[in-house]
Amino acid sequence: MNGSKFLAAQAILAALLLAIIAAVPAWAQAPAGQPQGASPANPPAPGGAAPNMAQMIASMKEPFPPYHIIGNINYVGSKGLACYLITTPAGAILLDTGYPDMSSQIESNIQKLGYKLSEVKIIIDSHSHIDHAGGVAELKNATGARVMSLAEDAVYLESGGHNDVLFGDRNPFPSVKVDRILHDGEPVTLGGVTMTPHLTPGHTPGNTTWTMVTEDKGKKYNVVFFGIVTVMPNAKLSGNPAYPNLGADYARTMKVLPTLACDVFLASNGSFFNMEQKHDALLKGADPNPFIDPAGCKVFVDRAEDSYQQTLEREQSGRAAPGAPR
Repeated sequence: MNGSKFLAAQAILAALLLAIIAAVPAWAQAPAGQPQGASPANPPAPGGAAPNMAQMIASMKEPFPPYHIIGNINYVGSKGLACYLITTPAGAILLDTGYPDMSSQIESNIQKLGYKLSEVKIIIDSHSHIDHAGGVAELKNATGARVMSLAEDAVYLESGGHNDVLFGDRNPFPSVKVDRILHDGEPVTLGGVTMTPHLTPGHTPGNTTWTMVTEDKGKKYNVVFFGIVTVMPNAKLSGNPAYPNLGADYARTMKVLPTLACDVFLASNGSFFNMEQKHDALLKGADPNPFIDPAGCKVFVDRAEDSYQQTLEREQSGRAAPGAPR
């Protein structure tokens, strides 16, 4: 990923977060005694998201044809939000689900690849925000799968996004019971396939980067599914009342990322790893497989470190974040 594409992806993500904060979906369940979608501490923004933000979210949700990536890994997400189906002899693991209203899209994509929903045995997530885990409850109901999540984010899955360190109560989604609480490095195994969660906090306290080994054409590859690890432009590493350890958590993440062996570079958002371009190249018969991209992986990790260092230096010098009110 070149510099301009990385910065564009970062800007889109930051804008999406602002849009998500501004727009409370109509289906959201309010706390007891409150109107639907409302909270006394975090009232919904008047009028919802601005049209350009609504269009951006719609673009992220835009359907994308499911396809085989490499080995036992398949793409079942949308144009902007990556969801993966990892197959094994004992069933499949689903990583991320997108927004709640994307559930039927994800279910259809799984079926288009020739799998039954009942074959999905485990659901895991990159982090517990509405755009990546909002559909977990529906997918669990549709598949009968067990939900597993790192302890630091499991609380948000079970609360339906309430008391989130970024959104507060402004962006709830359907809550779901977590069947197995995981801890950093605790493997998830199904049918001889092992996925390992690496705690890479900052974006959320339990933001997770998953790793596994896949085999393709007789060769084994280290696969990394990055969570969101880039520091947002408006983040304050000094922390905030809801997330006082934000800076320490990001510092931890920056130490973890370079240690992850990476041959196949994947992530929670398609733009992070040039999903569409690599998909198109794959369909044209590119050899080697374009998703085998250790160089792109290194660039991604290096730029995450750069964003962290720039934010740290900006705060230490007292300069305002780009685009922040002065």
